[in-house]
Amino acid sequence: MNKLIKYTDEPLGELNIVPDFLPPPKELVFKEENVEVTVSLNKASLEFFKQEANKRHIQYQEIIRYLLDKYVAQHNH
Repeated sequence: MNKLIKYTDEPLGELNIVPDFLPPPKELVFKEENVEVTVSLNKASLEFFKQEANKRHIQYQEIIRYLLDKYVAQHNH
């Protein structure tokens, strides 16, 4: 499985240049307008979101926001 790769100076053959198809950096992240709200959660729910966020190295608010956005998308027909 840990087989060594032996590199040579052999020709690579015909190469195809691929045009740049990536968007500019400012278009890579779609930023929606957010509105700040205050919400009360029960302690168990908050601890759950904090633990999940900690595992993923993100803020717990991001998980809650994602969950709410998914819910709205599912029910906004």
